[in-house]
Amino acid sequence: MIDIETMVEPPAAEPLKPIFTPADKVAEFPHSDELPEGCQVFDINTDDFFYSTYITHETYVTRRDVDGNDLDLQMTIYTPFHDDGNMPDGKPEAGWPVIVIIRGAAFFKPNLSSFNSLYIRLAEKGYMVVVPEYRPSTVDPFPAQMQDCKTAVRYVRRNAERLDADPNRIALFGDSAGGHTVLMAGFTGDREPDTPDYGETSAEVRCIIDWYGPTDFVKMNYYPSSQDHNPAQCPEGMELGGVSVLENPELSRAASPMTYLSADRPTPPTLIMHGGRDLLVPFNQSCRLYATMKVLDKDVTFYKLDNASHAAYGFRSDKAIGLVLDWLRKRL
Repeated sequence: MIDIETMVEPPAAEPLKPIFTPADKVAEFPHSDELPEGCQVFDINTDDFFYSTYITHETYVTRRDVDGNDLDLQMTIYTPFHDDGNMPDGKPEAGWPVIVIIRGAAFFKPNLSSFNSLYIRLAEKGYMVVVPEYRPSTVDPFPAQMQDCKTAVRYVRRNAERLDADPNRIALFGDSAGGHTVLMAGFTGDREPDTPDYGETSAEVRCIIDWYGPTDFVKMNYYPSSQDHNPAQCPEGMELGGVSVLENPELSRAASPMTYLSADRPTPPTLIMHGGRDLLVPFNQSCRLYATMKVLDKDVTFYKLDNASHAAYGFRSDKAIGLVLDWLRKRL
């Protein structure tokens, strides 16, 4: 029979009373010096993935659908949770920095939860992540998606105190069609194409992260792709209202982020990331954006994930997320 008491003898002969420990004294709770043979000791004072996360939902605007019915657009908010007693660093005094993420789906209705792991990884690092629904092109084409993005930014900013958000530290992050949307919204800010919703509040953002977003609709068919980017029923054609991309060059340019760049118009710092084997959005789309921004002397960073595909083979890696986090620390 094992005599456990001789192996791990209690420190007192009688039961101990609880030690009252207020939240700000947790780090001073008595240290245990017990060390059973074979137990390995690690001195870890910080957490790599730091904050727990609250997930909440709320309606940020009501639109009209194609039949004239009310269409409530919700946003999902991933808020870092901080326990003052158990963590060495607290919530920033001005509130959490915010990342508004627009999920791509070829301008159709996205499965927002398919990037849950990314949202939580960012929230664990101390960012409030806001993921808004938006009108798909089948409900309302361009500029509806960028208008919904701007409305979401304004909603967060006007409710910043209630949400514990920092209204002066808001970034946009989008992938694929969502990358297109955040570029459009971030490049135009409070300028047209705009929307009157919460118009007294600014939609300007601190920085933009674009993952493999379309930037110049007319040029997409000039580079290798697994799909035709010209027909009225292709994603870009539907975004234009169900018309041919190449037969409507002016409309295509109006719906392309590159159109809204100029030397005399301020542009938020922009991070571009694109896979070298992207089969849906040609890699050249990001090259065009990067080259234009460089010529215009904009703050732009471009990372090519060499053998990555469209949203796969590298974009969920620690390396890719680390590049985003490192860039955000300097810009947001």
